[in-house]
Amino acid sequence: MLNEIQKDTEQRMEKSLEAFHTHISKIRTGRASPSILDGIQVEYYGSATPLRQLANVVAEDSRTLAITVFDKSLTAAVEKAILASDLGLNPASTGTVIRVPLPPLTEERRRDLTKIVRGEAEQGRVSVRNIRRDANDQIKALLKDKEISEDDERKAQDAIQKITDAMIKKLDVILAEKEKELMAF
Repeated sequence: MLNEIQKDTEQRMEKSLEAFHTHISKIRTGRASPSILDGIQVEYYGSATPLRQLANVVAEDSRTLAITVFDKSLTAAVEKAILASDLGLNPASTGTVIRVPLPPLTEERRRDLTKIVRGEAEQGRVSVRNIRRDANDQIKALLKDKEISEDDERKAQDAIQKITDAMIKKLDVILAEKEKELMAF
């Protein structure tokens, strides 16, 4: 029973870490990365469809993304969706290919992005700690129902704490990498 709680806790923490990593990967660093456009939805026959399903997005060079739309009649809709997004990008259509130049980041914008990333990291830490709390509550419930001894409870809580510490350490490593990436010129 305790092993199941530990495995479940570790899996949930890993998912939380993945969500954090995915979220900060969308914060741009001045380098062109197709993942920047992952959150964009395009109006396609009356429904919002992810850009990745309608077009091929590649990094042409370090500062330009190239988008090749599968259905040429959607080119204007894709451009409109990119303009409407809060990414601050200005796409330029050249017939069959839409090019999205990424402007260089200013020092002030880099600092703002760093603050945003730190806030996201704190949200990730809170999420991991909430998962720890849930696991500890489950362990205390087992103790209350006399299914485990106090020694087992202590050992299980120590194991959960070690998992939590490891996950927060991983989160801090990801944060440090992203901050270094943001501040690099």
